[in-house]
Amino acid sequence: MAGLTTTILQPASFAELADAVRAVPRVLAVGAGTKPRLSAVDTVKLSTAGLRGISEYDPSEFTFTAAAGTPVREIAAALAERGQYLPFDPVLVEAGATLGGTVAAGLSGPGRFRFGGVRDFILGVRFVDGAGRLLRLGGKVVKNAAGFDLPKFFVGSLGRFGVLAEITFKVFPRPAATRTLRLDAATLDDAVLILTAAALTRFEFDALDLPPGETGVLARMAAPTAALDALSREVLARWPGAMLSDDDAQRTWTELREFRWCAATAPLVKVALAPAKVSPLGLAVQALAGARMHVSAGGNVAFVALADAAQAPSFDAQLRQLALPGMTLRGDAPLWLGTHTQPAITAAVKAALDPVGRFPELSVPSVPSVP
Repeated sequence: MAGLTTTILQPASFAELADAVRAVPRVLAVGAGTKPRLSAVDTVKLSTAGLRGISEYDPSEFTFTAAAGTPVREIAAALAERGQYLPFDPVLVEAGATLGGTVAAGLSGPGRFRFGGVRDFILGVRFVDGAGRLLRLGGKVVKNAAGFDLPKFFVGSLGRFGVLAEITFKVFPRPAATRTLRLDAATLDDAVLILTAAALTRFEFDALDLPPGETGVLARMAAPTAALDALSREVLARWPGAMLSDDDAQRTWTELREFRWCAATAPLVKVALAPAKVSPLGLAVQALAGARMHVSAGGNVAFVALADAAQAPSFDAQLRQLALPGMTLRGDAPLWLGTHTQPAITAAVKAALDPVGRFPELSVPSVPSVP
């Protein structure tokens, strides 16, 4: 990705943010750079690092509003002081991920399985559109509202609709305690059977993941400690396994959320899938020497780390065969891999918010049909 424009604008206020957008014909916002492939576009970059801080936080309403450049770890610490948290398990928090970057990337962690992803927690946004106007969409309270929920279009938009200035989220009470079990599975197929069966039980797991290099299932529950003791016995009576200590559990989930299980320089690809495609995708990954896969959200998303960029074309072909979409988060590989569809409403939102084309297109390549 050599040769990209290195000019970086650094506004320190929302007014300067709007001025900066108007000052150049083409621009893209960047946060802390924890997912660098998403912003590897040859255009002027606009850093949100100078826009940080929580402007409003009402624990009784379970909502907060913060500037887009605020590190998620600062938000998590403020919420923790009041016994609250973001249940979707934001990723790359310790690496410095910002709130705006988390929204623009549309990435969620293991907690997405039970509670939903980033999109389900965003209430409103303040942003600069392609005309350089500072606008507000959505609200700052949890309520029903008529019309399109436009703030959610910014989730996964990669900065192509506008530059996020401020975002309002809803939050949840932090559970009294959590418990993680590692359920035994001899093969990947066996693990998938556990995933699908566990998702339908009354245990209400808040995370069901397949960690890289293992066939066992990580199952996390949240409840008062006494209830967790009883639930753990029932779960282990149905599926053999073991209980992780609190320290081991915390370390394991942190390593998964921070992607410490893969090299920082190798291509890391997010793949959207369904449980039925986990085993075929696993076979495709196994065919690539040194590649690894973490399956999260009960089998509805996978993160695949390739050994090197040379494996990208082969992996792209495998994803096309499986009719699966991939998006590269970091590493020297194409942004889009596999098969993609782009709904017409995406183009309509782009035309409405950026009619002059000031931000790069959120386009995906057309791919040949697989025989």
